[in-house]
Amino acid sequence: MKKIIYIAVLTTLFTGFTGCKKFLNVTPIDGLAGNSFWKTKADVETFTLGVYNKFRTATMKDSRFFVATGDLRCAPANITNEHYDQYYVGYLRRNDLNGLLADGRYLQPETTNRFWQITLWTDFYAVVQEANILYKQVGDMPETAISASDKKQYQAEAVFLRCLSYFFMVRVYGDVPYYTNAFNAEALPRTNMVTVLKNCLADMAAVKDNLPWTYGDAAKVGTRAMRGSALILMMHMNMWAAGFDAGNAAQYYQTVVTQGDELQNQNTGAYQLLPIERTSDIFRGGSKEGLFEIVQTQSSTEQFLPTAVYSNYVLLKPFQPYSTSTIWYDASFMLKLYPATVVDQRKSLWFDANIYASDGTQQMFKFINAAQGSTAGQNQVNHQIVFRYADAILLKAEALAQLNQDNLAQGAVNMIRRRAGAEEFTSTGQALKDDIYYERVRELMGEGQYFYDLVRTRKAVDGTYSFSPIAVDAFNNGAWTWPIDKSALLNNPYITLNAYWN
Repeated sequence: MKKIIYIAVLTTLFTGFTGCKKFLNVTPIDGLAGNSFWKTKADVETFTLGVYNKFRTATMKDSRFFVATGDLRCAPANITNEHYDQYYVGYLRRNDLNGLLADGRYLQPETTNRFWQITLWTDFYAVVQEANILYKQVGDMPETAISASDKKQYQAEAVFLRCLSYFFMVRVYGDVPYYTNAFNAEALPRTNMVTVLKNCLADMAAVKDNLPWTYGDAAKVGTRAMRGSALILMMHMNMWAAGFDAGNAAQYYQTVVTQGDELQNQNTGAYQLLPIERTSDIFRGGSKEGLFEIVQTQSSTEQFLPTAVYSNYVLLKPFQPYSTSTIWYDASFMLKLYPATVVDQRKSLWFDANIYASDGTQQMFKFINAAQGSTAGQNQVNHQIVFRYADAILLKAEALAQLNQDNLAQGAVNMIRRRAGAEEFTSTGQALKDDIYYERVRELMGEGQYFYDLVRTRKAVDGTYSFSPIAVDAFNNGAWTWPIDKSALLNNPYITLNAYWN
């Protein structure tokens, strides 16, 4: 990582992606630094929206970030001859990231296939730095300019965005440099990722209650940090830590259960599982099931690139101008998730009749924006869901099963099963743990969770679960991470790269 230096707020606040929704369409203000800024609540709001925009840039600027890092690695995904140019699918399935990054077809700067961008962590550190600035500057403002309660909420949002960025970096790079001071000028080494997560968990615990359960302004629901956003982030961080700090796993699992209970029982009606028939409402955004999401709208200036939207990969005519889907999954995998004789409304509502096809005609309707219709080649305009309520319930079920509290684990996972009209689980022990794992695969398919679940559970090394199992020695040497670009070494003698890839 380049040595972090003092930067002018004006030049960093509004760079990158612009426009996320009306409340993110901010107008650049001259002279943001110094005495002309941090005078009013409006100044704070402007800067805060800029930090959210930075996170949008970090995750959506590279057009395939969620798909490449979360959905396709070690997954049974395929392409047809119609999509012969999509070679990256094979690289990701085989976990051959060096091959992917060396392939000249993906190196042209003018293309949207620049997977090397994922090796750069600078965009995430832009979020961290500005979140740190937000926290400090708001804290220094007098209460004549901003109320104590507003100050606490903005600082809580800053902590959430900082910790969310660290969590994303941990899952992609492993150990990362960690800092929380506003204007860091010190070259830093990489910090053990479990330590990073513990620090973030402590910081989140201190501020989460300063976030509202939801917002009266519908435009903010799910797209601004809520208490539910904080709780599910903490649940995910604890589950990741449990996978890499085995000696303390039971403590992490118990904490996840406690956080899940708080999320479910104290949310004052802010969150709920929507009926399965309203799946489209979840992904359009702003629903009671959404806990945190990245905005996309119909406006051409506020859309992700088509390659960023998972739905565009798994549709064909009349939704896309193709006879086959860009990616389709092995029939054996789909039969594992949805046996032919088993009733599950996700199978009938989220997929067409070719769910088990091996010719590329399999397609997934889960993310279709029903309001758009079926115009061929039209980008599916939905929010990018980062966390949702069903995800939290399944994390709680998994933690309960790991604690051998099978009856409670069944109760949690069967909430999701009942919503899908599927038979409830009665299994126990390892069978229940497997059932919950595959329920996460079913429920969260295409939401950027698949590979991360393989990694944190160590199932990535087991051919029973991973379609390209990673050897144990390779896994322990970092084969689950992404390579880190060599630019991270500039001006920082303390940085090391990921040994497996470099």
